[in-house]
Amino acid sequence: MTPNPVVVPPELPVTAVTELLARRGISAVPVVDAAGQLLGIVTEGDLIRRLADAPPGPLSWFLNLFRDPQPLVARYLKAHGAVAREVMTTPAISVAEDAPAEDISRLMEKHHIRRVLVQRDGVLLGVVSRADLLRAVLREAQPDSARLEDREVLRGVVAAFREQPWTDTFWVFPDVAGGKVTLYGFARSEVMREGLKRLAARVPGVRGVEDKLAPMPLLLRAML
Repeated sequence: MTPNPVVVPPELPVTAVTELLARRGISAVPVVDAAGQLLGIVTEGDLIRRLADAPPGPLSWFLNLFRDPQPLVARYLKAHGAVAREVMTTPAISVAEDAPAEDISRLMEKHHIRRVLVQRDGVLLGVVSRADLLRAVLREAQPDSARLEDREVLRGVVAAFREQPWTDTFWVFPDVAGGKVTLYGFARSEVMREGLKRLAARVPGVRGVEDKLAPMPLLLRAML
């Protein structure tokens, strides 16, 4: 899990929550009280609901006469809430700190969510995202010694790319598995592609280089 996630108090204005998500580049933020107790979570979906809550159509007023008004009232209040408490999703889907990864995966699948909160006695400890689960799968797939070695090799490749003044690696994403370097992303030219392959091959610990670079799309070329 990711410990000590960004959290907000229940009375934080919705405008401030929206700005926080945009500034931090995150898609949700837990809501906690002064004691750290988990109250709920505000997601992008909760905020988008404000835009999707369109005025009723021509027949809606008539059909609503025969419906229970409580769900409609609750939706209106949530869509037009002024503070985090009024727009948050509650209860937030959460697990104990010793929950297996398999159980967390099933919760994500069942509730169609991207993250699960981790708590102890109601106090928020962290967040498990889909990316965290993928990292857990990778850890299980590789022995500890191999993972450590591959990470060292990857750091060496990145360092080698940065040392040379001619490298153009903003759109190049190296990966290392079993000592083999795979280059993903986009290459500006064939000369650049060959230079990066030769450079990676000279890094200590590299057992081979596989080129999966694609030609630079025209849209990206226009941005350079």
